[in-house]
Amino acid sequence: MSEQETGGDGLAELEALPGGARAALEAVLMVIDQPATAEELAAGLNVTVAVVEDLLEGLRQEYSGYTVKAPGRDADDLHTDASAGAAPRGFELRNVAGGWRIYSRADFADVVGRFVLEGQTARLTQAALETMAVIAYRQPVSRARVSAIRGVNVDSVIRTLVQRGLIEDSGTDPESGAILYRTTSYFLERMGIGSVAELPQLSPHLPGLEGIEEFFDAERM
Repeated sequence: MSEQETGGDGLAELEALPGGARAALEAVLMVIDQPATAEELAAGLNVTVAVVEDLLEGLRQEYSGYTVKAPGRDADDLHTDASAGAAPRGFELRNVAGGWRIYSRADFADVVGRFVLEGQTARLTQAALETMAVIAYRQPVSRARVSAIRGVNVDSVIRTLVQRGLIEDSGTDPESGAILYRTTSYFLERMGIGSVAELPQLSPHLPGLEGIEEFFDAERM
């Protein structure tokens, strides 16, 4: 069996650190600025993907207050007795946008929001939110198309969204040559979803718009 299959010497090295491999993985998760896949984490820690996946699941449960050492069992033997577990942490480990990252727990969104946003003006404007929604649901889409849908010029708003890392260049329209825009993985991360397919369906909230796709198709002809 190869070193890659067994984890090489990486696991032994990590276990020699305070808290072992789990603490080492936790330290990495605390500093990454975007979600990392199990494969990326395994490569960075020099262990197998299977080892990382087990550690990730252990941390996820621990942060939720369910993972504890059962009496009379080995230190690595875990169970999910919520009554015996510790209280949930203020943060949680989530698999979002194709990778793992530590986030503040959703239950504390109001508390965190007041702390982070109080006195700041970094929130997106209504115009930016509306533009963001159009791009999210119509992507890839050109600036001119977004302007036509919203009925206003969106040049400055598009620049803001690009600067915030929420949208990105997705190539050019083969017919017009216009730059097309799409949402980024950072957008998915901020929304807490894995793909744009998980965005809420709009049709139930927009009565009277039957045939809207036919309208768009006819307009493009």
